[in-house]
This record gives sequence, structure tokens and C-alpha cells, in this order.
Amino acid sequence: MTIEDDNRPARQRVALTGISSRAWEHPADRGALTALRELRGFDDVVRGLFGMWNERGFRLSYLAGAIRVDHRQYPRVHGLFAEAADALDVAERPELYVSQQPVITSKSIGMDRPFIVISTAAVEKLDDEELRTLLGREIGHVRSGHAVYQTIMTILTRWVTNISWVPVGVIAMRAIIAAMYEWWRKAELSADRAGLLAAQDPAASLRLFMKLAGGGDLSQIDTVAFLEQAAEYEGGGDIRDSIHKIGMTAFNNEPVPVARASELQKWVDSGDYARILGGDYPRRDDDRDASVTADIKDAAASYRDTLRDTPDPLVTFARRAAGGAADLVGSAARGARDWARGRGDGGNSDGGTNGNGA
Repeated sequence: MTIEDDNRPARQRVALTGISSRAWEHPADRGALTALRELRGFDDVVRGLFGMWNERGFRLSYLAGAIRVDHRQYPRVHGLFAEAADALDVAERPELYVSQQPVITSKSIGMDRPFIVISTAAVEKLDDEELRTLLGREIGHVRSGHAVYQTIMTILTRWVTNISWVPVGVIAMRAIIAAMYEWWRKAELSADRAGLLAAQDPAASLRLFMKLAGGGDLSQIDTVAFLEQAAEYEGGGDIRDSIHKIGMTAFNNEPVPVARASELQKWVDSGDYARILGGDYPRRDDDRDASVTADIKDAAASYRDTLRDTPDPLVTFARRAAGGAADLVGSAARGARDWARGRGDGGNSDGGTNGNGA
């Protein structure tokens, strides 16, 4: 089946009144965010310093060299941005800029007054549903506070770099940096969910991933074949491919497009997307009661389920090896127990015989 752009009728989207960002945050992302939000004093310091200097500089650079979107400039983008914000119940929209770039990109910047930047390629190559999805995912980034906490994590990483001479050494430092990138990748999956909730069109999310991977002409791209790519990337090949994937992703802050498509489809298949559209989602008013312990447990459960269900060859080998080792240990334990019982029985029998003979 080939997807082609057509004139799709306007659809009525559900307004997700009072929705909390926790509704779309990946468990691993949410666990990290909930813990980081407990660092309130450090949070305020970082916000103040970054907002005073870096954020102002970034904003001025886009004010000088990009187009600020409003009802007069890029009115189509302005309208889609408003619709995405309304679906996520965001009354105060961040500033939005369009920057001259030949590839489809988007990002959110800032802590005190976050703003969003998309590329001219995104405006030109995405249809309305796809662009609404892209804008919704950046609104999701802003609502989750990812810019704030990414900055905090960057500062913490720099601190670790500065003390790399300590005996923990470079290996520990790289482990912390790898963990930071792992969180960033989960934050991108959270934003993909926010984009879907903003546009409420799963097919548009899939088309967006396809265009991110291969450009704007979907008449040359087959949906089924793209999903087959995702399945092959997840579980195809052998252990060598698994090792290559680790090298590709360990220090990359974005999941690859086929992996993002697969992860979002799993979220839809889980029923969470439908439940949210049906009104079953956490509200902002309840965010203050969020439990760090519960969110960390959810994050651990998410990783456990992923390791259990993934078809990745290296993980599959590790599971089998662990199972084999457990069987070996179990067999050894049973053998030792039986031997001990046999020795015990034999000792009693011998003792009884010797006693009778005496």
C-alpha cells in the first residue's frame, strides 16, 4: 500500500482538558523527570542563570535570522500550532520560529520562556496533519520541561567531566553520559506521544517518521515496507548487528525513525492512546501528588518488559544464557542435595549394620 497526499476532510479533535504531561511521558522519562523535579533549589538556580544569558542570546539569534510565526507570517503554520495547543489544552503558547534549513527538523529551546523552532523543510514537505503532529511534539517537550532538565543533566555531566581524574575514572564518566543520552532518547519518545495526542491521527505520525527517514515524496514509499524495516531493525540479524546498534545509539540523543515508529505503535496497541482520548488521563492539578517511588518503579518495569519482549539477538542470547546458567545452578544444587541425602541415608544404614553386628 502506498500513501499519497490527498485532500482529507477536517476532523474534530478531542480537547484534552487539564491534561498533565505525565499522560504522554514514557515511564523511563517520567521517572527521571519526577526525580529531577525534586531538585527544586538547583532547578531555580539553573533556570535563572540559563534564562538570563543563554536563553536571551538564542532568542535574539532567531529573532534576527528566522521568521517569527503569527497570523501575518506563516498563517498556515500559526493556525496548525493553535490547533495542536488547543488539543493539549495549552493556553499560553510559546513563541514559534521558522528557520531556513533544507531538512525536516524541530526543537524547543529555553527554560524561563521556552520557544520552538521548525525548519522551512518541515513547512514545505509536511501536510497539515503531519505538521500539526510535529508542532504538537514540540509543545510536549515544552510542557514536560525537557529543556530545563536536559540543561541540568548537561551541567551534571560537565561536573563529572571535571572530576574525571578521581579513581572512578573515565569509564564511570562515560556511563553517566550514556545514561543521560538514554534519558534524552526516552524524552523523544514522550514527545512523539504528545504529537500524536495533538493531531490525533496515527497515520500522520507514521508519515512523519517516513518523511524524517527518507524525504517528502511518499508516493515513492510503501508503508508496509517501512514497518518491515522497523521489525528487521528491532530483531533481525545476529549479535554483530546488536553490537552495531549499541554503537549507533549509545551516544545519540534521538532514536532512529524506524524505532520511533515501532515504539509509538506499541503505545497505541497498548490501549493507552485510546484511554486518553476517552478522558482517562492524569490531570495537572494532581501533579503535586506524583510519587517519585511509583514513577521509578514504573520506569524499572518498562525496562524489564522491554528486555523480556525484545527480539534483539544479543538480548535473546543473554536471556538464554541466563536461563541456561540458572538451569545449571539448579541442577548442581539438586545434585548436591541428592548426594547429601544419599550420604546421610548411607551413613545411617552403615551405622545400623555395624551396630547390629557388634
